[in-house]
Amino acid sequence: MSSDTVESTPDEERSAFETAQEEQEDVDPRTIPQKLEEPPPMGDEIEYPDYPEEDHETWQILVERQMEQLPGRACEAYMRGQDVLELGADRIPDLADLSRRLNDATGWQVANVPGLIHEKDFFSLLSRRKFPSTNYVRGRDELDYTPAPDCFHDIFGHMPMLTQPDFADFYQLYGQAAQNAEGADRPRLERFHWFTVEFGLIQEQGEKRIFGAGIVSSNEEVTHALSDEVTLHSFDPEHIVEKDDYEVYNLQDELFVLDSFEQLVEGFRDWTTQKGLL
Repeated sequence: MSSDTVESTPDEERSAFETAQEEQEDVDPRTIPQKLEEPPPMGDEIEYPDYPEEDHETWQILVERQMEQLPGRACEAYMRGQDVLELGADRIPDLADLSRRLNDATGWQVANVPGLIHEKDFFSLLSRRKFPSTNYVRGRDELDYTPAPDCFHDIFGHMPMLTQPDFADFYQLYGQAAQNAEGADRPRLERFHWFTVEFGLIQEQGEKRIFGAGIVSSNEEVTHALSDEVTLHSFDPEHIVEKDDYEVYNLQDELFVLDSFEQLVEGFRDWTTQKGLL
């Protein structure tokens, strides 16, 4: 999720990303959101890059080491989503192919964006069931962590969950609500995104399972999120949106657990309706 850095933003309206950037001496330019000057290529319009072989090898390293950990830890919907999208380790997937499979599953398409984009562009795309994805992969020096978006996080982390109908519907609602958010509701929605889309857990077959993109795409977070080092809370929109003591560039020490994806849709709809955002 992207956000603007505005020096005059009051504390209660400042997002966790804005706060984190203000605390850094040198801000990575890749973490500064870009405004889209024209509509991005979507679906079949997306061309497949001429990747160097090293990029495909990097993709393979990233996928294979995550797949050593995810079975039994990631939720069923995420694992089914990988099968629906036919994600493999041998080469970086074609965004146009992924878009066709997403469209068949839940009516979503892929939009190819150049990097981290302005929040208004991001929300607008989500509200129309368009998922913004980069098509470049991180360098070997950032295998464990990159502060900027890349196609491994976008594809491997996010897209499998967009094949799950309830989650897909929730994400469109999120985009619609976020377009209407002003003032302190902006960071509230950012928190909701952080603790669901990026770092969400769900109760499944009597166990805690992962579905958040920030966890499934992180080698260290997969085991950390399910360890005794993390304090778990039941899913509660009011608790999530008022939580202001989390950091975006460190391992998470508190997470929220859904009972079902239906609960995610209903909880978000109830809260946003109450706030006049939907």
